[in-house]
Amino acid sequence: MTDFPAFSFSTVPHIVSESGAAGRLGEHIAQRFPDARRALLVTDPGFLRTGLVDAPAASLRTAGLTVEVYAQVMADPPETVVLEAVAAARKFRCDIVIGLGGGSSMDVAKLIAVLANSGQPISTIYGIGNVKGSRLPLVQIPTTAGTGSEVTNIAIVTTGATTKMGVVAPQLYADLALLDAELTLGLPSAVTAATGIDAMVHAIEAYTSKHKKNPLSDLLARQALALLSANLIPVCENGRNLAARQAMLLGALLAGQAFSNAPVAAVHALAYPIGGIFHVPHGLSNSLVLPHVLRFNAPEAAPLYAELAEIVVPAASGSLEARAEALAVAMQQIATVTGIERTLQQVGIQASDLDRLADEAMLQTRLLGNNPRTVTRTDARAIYAAAF
Repeated sequence: MTDFPAFSFSTVPHIVSESGAAGRLGEHIAQRFPDARRALLVTDPGFLRTGLVDAPAASLRTAGLTVEVYAQVMADPPETVVLEAVAAARKFRCDIVIGLGGGSSMDVAKLIAVLANSGQPISTIYGIGNVKGSRLPLVQIPTTAGTGSEVTNIAIVTTGATTKMGVVAPQLYADLALLDAELTLGLPSAVTAATGIDAMVHAIEAYTSKHKKNPLSDLLARQALALLSANLIPVCENGRNLAARQAMLLGALLAGQAFSNAPVAAVHALAYPIGGIFHVPHGLSNSLVLPHVLRFNAPEAAPLYAELAEIVVPAASGSLEARAEALAVAMQQIATVTGIERTLQQVGIQASDLDRLADEAMLQTRLLGNNPRTVTRTDARAIYAAAF
């Protein structure tokens, strides 16, 4: 009999995965939140321009709700945008918040939900477990298959020119996550690829996390990786493949559930400075360092990487080390086949920037502590050099 360590597991209580579900959003809200009357839809200008906000908004109005759209979210949202959004929510007197977009829109929706009816200053909620009190009802609808933010208890805010802070608290788990692949049909192939690899990183890092890895997170990570690896290239080749898009959304959600409980590590720690300093999208930042972190971790994590290689590269064989290397190669090949950038040089980073990146990465102590192998500054610099 296997003796499992004690663990706790938290996630969103209700999940709807159905193509076309966003067009029936009003029905879902009426069923789950019968007292809701004033809905704030939180999105970004680019998604608003697609026209895909119209059907969910109309559905809410048909269900008797008054709807306001806040569409000023930007990538890596700065604190000023969060505070503007909270002010808009208060002015509108919303009683339910609906995030509709990528990770940034969903993160802002989380923060609106916890701050709109609270006197707590935003400066006091950064860190782990610092949100006080309850929040407004919260629904999350992702429009990319990547961050898994719809089922995580984390929101990331840009607090300076290159610095980001995280809010981690149980109140940030939504009440309902709704997956509708029709909302992702217009995504460019490069965005689909980078966000899909981001989701795969979540699954890989959750499966190998030094802390809090548990039987449930393992199951979710494995299933996520199976869905993502089987559907990412097909959906990049044919963006209208609705079944593959729905599978990608589900894979990203399962990976989100996994890493929300078994947290991510060095890939993210090294990716954050790339995004923060050079404004490279988060998924692409992860993809650029992923194979090199996998190779660095292999001396400690080869047995687990070998298990994941069986999912991503079923034909992988040989020693544990050979199968772990097969996983790293497979992730590089996905980047190659989908046509996204594969080196730091390709996103405008110079050799003279590598020391600064290494210094910044070492500040990510919360993430580095989860890595299966200890990362020194010399190691971080060498990983960036390999990715260069």
